[in-house]
Amino acid sequence: DSNDLLASASEMLRDRLYFVAFKKNFKPKNTTNTHYFSIDEDFVYENFYDDFGPLNICMLYHYCQKLNRKMSSKWHANKKIVHYTSMNSSKRLNAAYLVGSYSVIYLNKTPEEAYKPLVAGDIPSYTRFCDASCGPSGYKISLLDCINAVHKAMKAGFFDFEDFDAEQYEYYERVENGDLNWIVPEKFIAFSGPHQKSKTLANGYQCHAPETYFEYFRENNVTTIVRLNAKVYNASSFENAGFDHRDLFFIDGSTPSDAILKKFLYICETTNGAIAVHCKAGLGRTGSLIGAYIMKHYNFSALEAIAWLRLCRPGSVIGHQQQWMEDKQVWLWSEGEKWRKRFNSMPKHTFGIYSKKQHGKDTSLDNIDGMLHRVKGISQKVDTMNLNDDETENSNQDEDKIKSDATVKSSNIENITQIETKLKKPGIIVQSAAKHMSLRSTDKKSSQTQGDKLNQIKAMRRHHHSRSVNIAGTIDCDNQMRHIRARSQPFRNNSNVCNTVNQSSSLPVKSETVVESTNSVTKSSNRIAIYNKRQIRTKHTLATISSVKLSSP
Repeated sequence: DSNDLLASASEMLRDRLYFVAFKKNFKPKNTTNTHYFSIDEDFVYENFYDDFGPLNICMLYHYCQKLNRKMSSKWHANKKIVHYTSMNSSKRLNAAYLVGSYSVIYLNKTPEEAYKPLVAGDIPSYTRFCDASCGPSGYKISLLDCINAVHKAMKAGFFDFEDFDAEQYEYYERVENGDLNWIVPEKFIAFSGPHQKSKTLANGYQCHAPETYFEYFRENNVTTIVRLNAKVYNASSFENAGFDHRDLFFIDGSTPSDAILKKFLYICETTNGAIAVHCKAGLGRTGSLIGAYIMKHYNFSALEAIAWLRLCRPGSVIGHQQQWMEDKQVWLWSEGEKWRKRFNSMPKHTFGIYSKKQHGKDTSLDNIDGMLHRVKGISQKVDTMNLNDDETENSNQDEDKIKSDATVKSSNIENITQIETKLKKPGIIVQSAAKHMSLRSTDKKSSQTQGDKLNQIKAMRRHHHSRSVNIAGTIDCDNQMRHIRARSQPFRNNSNVCNTVNQSSSLPVKSETVVESTNSVTKSSNRIAIYNKRQIRTKHTLATISSVKLSSP
């Protein structure tokens, strides 16, 4: 009986949406009255050290889209929708953050109303998210901090999931594509520090020249660059291209002086256009100062600002930088109140981060790009499909994955185009090539700062593609193989995809237009052949989709 395995249950929407945790890794079966689903293996945070979340805003977006499809599906119109998880502390906390945030965004709940059912009665307490420090962390943020951050960010217009370009987030967060993230719309970008020339460093991190960012910055009205780390490129590179450039150096891993804080706030308050801020890795120093601005002008608490920063750019604000933000909270709130009285306004944004409408993109699901993207998903599903697979005979199936023969008709193409690709479980074994890049060997060669180590961890994802689950227990900062910050999409079976790295010094604006160069004619030919096969398969899928019949497992 599943009730005997139930550890906790929360009613998020009366008689409709529930969040439950099972004592074991239990997969309940769907019934005529109840539909179960889990995201524990779909959305996995890949850590720097002991950190395990929160899952980034793009994962939150994908979760909300998934749950909205279930809530609006005619197949589940009269069913209870149950999001289930296990008692694994990190997975349970991330799952609770997702469903709590959904309640705020789509069910119009206040943070307190969304949080209450998650902790009511004898529900076991939740652990807290920790920072990306090497070694044990004493700096935490709670589930409620994250839900509060989502609520305040939504009210301030920081994001709008009805107008959110997930592909842009997923593309530019990658090291090879710029390693940048929007934090506040039309105001702040956080990114990793450029170098004088585009190159791959000894630790494996691919750095970019200033010129790499020019096109993207211009298209997004970035007018000012603020550098917080030591000089490794000439400021004139940006200045000669028409950007304003400011230096506010302080030591890697440290906190800014009062003079630097005040100067940073002044620059941001007097600058027309967006500001791109970087240190070495674009996480600690960068996050601390952007967080201070958010606290002053949007009245976020220190912990709420940190939560929002990590939703946008995982790993932001490290160690005692969190304590510094908490210490500055009262002063920043006071200064913010004075500012608002003086100008009689609270900043509000018309467009959220990664807005499509802002750049004139069609947000309709029926536009050509959206259709091609969905058809590609169908094609991948057909590639990896195993009809009548015994393994799935008793497993829990998503309504978007398996339908009866009657649903696979041209009149129901919209449902078919929402088929999700079969999820691929992350591998635990790390490739030997990645092992040779251990941080211990690099530390012996040079004295690394916090930013160097964080950049090296991010670089490792380019040397192995199998994702690995978080491993419980203390991580040895020298010997343990690091996990790396996740790409935002849920796991997919990409066995047919040829992954290459963009070595170009220019930063393309659209990921779908990227053409990656290689030195090998053979590799290039193989890639073209794979592409052509996909095109043929896609056309075939469109032509025959109305007659395809999937055998129910």
